[in-house]
Amino acid sequence: MKMLVQRTAGDASLPFILDDLKLHLRVFDDAEDTAVQNIGLTAAAEIEQFAQIALLTQTIRVTIFDPCRESGLRLPIGPVADDDLPTVTIDGAAFTDFEFVGGNRPYVRWLASYHDLTQSRMTIEYQAGFGDAAEDVPPDLAQALMDQAALHYDGRSPMDAKSLTTSPHMARIGARYRGVQA
Repeated sequence: MKMLVQRTAGDASLPFILDDLKLHLRVFDDAEDTAVQNIGLTAAAEIEQFAQIALLTQTIRVTIFDPCRESGLRLPIGPVADDDLPTVTIDGAAFTDFEFVGGNRPYVRWLASYHDLTQSRMTIEYQAGFGDAAEDVPPDLAQALMDQAALHYDGRSPMDAKSLTTSPHMARIGARYRGVQA
């Protein structure tokens, strides 16, 4: 099964509070705002990729080529509200014969009629994220983002490629949100 995942951000909101990030980095010069913001956005993208989450609300579009006949599918990016049903199309036609469970690891369970279909492409579109503002990001993820940003900020000088990796806090917290891989 080949899967293509696309993310589309909801708006231009930052997934962190710039003044909090500057304080964490011990940056007191407003002239550094752009650099700190870029570092924060880089750290946010790394957390989202590592933990397979959306910090702020995003539209996730999953395209599956030659889908399997399995009983369900764990969606690749969470969290998703339980009452926020995804939109599913099979070969361009709307499909609604499924059950949905939201949360950090959202899951779509196909009902009986799914197994009777001949299909070559499935598209699932849904909203994922903790909310629309930095204040909606859970505190442990907000802290992990700041620690990862500090690693980048402190590592701006030349160093070997192995020195700049993942902060231990980001790895630990990100793994918790990522969940077990099947």
